Amino acid sequence: MNLPNWITLGRLGLTAIFVVGISFPGPVGYFIALAAFVLGAISDWLDGHLARKLNLVTNFGKLMDPLADKILVSSAFLFLTVNDPQLCPPWAAILIIAREFLVTGLRQIAIEQGQVIAADWSGKWKTTFQLTYCITALVWIFLDSVETQNFLATFLTFLSKPDGYIQPISLWGAVILTLFSGFLYTWNSRDLFRNP
Repeated sequence: MNLPNWITLGRLGLTAIFVVGISFPGPVGYFIALAAFVLGAISDWLDGHLARKLNLVTNFGKLMDPLADKILVSSAFLFLTVNDPQLCPPWAAILIIAREFLVTGLRQIAIEQGQVIAADWSGKWKTTFQLTYCITALVWIFLDSVETQNFLATFLTFLSKPDGYIQPISLWGAVILTLFSGFLYTWNSRDLFRNP
């Protein structure tokens, strides 16, 4: 077990902290959830960067890194949909989570056939848009739960508001890339369904 893989496992721990945080509505719980999610997003970049830079890419990392991302992002989308269906439409969350199940299933089939399906550029961009949307929405929810009017809070509220630019663009970008990357993974894995 190398350092990037430990960071990947740490992201699963951060997901658990995120879930605990959002289970306690209010400034403290939402702040804990936001902090855990942001750290999880950073770890997503960090483990991949270290694995490539230190030549520590492993089959375990190729499988668990995207899986840990899916668990973290799915948890956030479920919360956002339940918390405010107008903020995160249920159809978007269902579409995104369904795609994650599809790709995870394809990876499992590939493993049984002695192959590993690594994340490609479309999946990485999809994750970037998903993380951007989730962080922006979580910032909005946290700031909405506190009573403060300092410059930083006002600025972040302006950036993260649902009727602004970042939330809608990142959500629609995530939806489009979810569909596109799901199609690419399925198409590129079509040989898995052919009998040897």
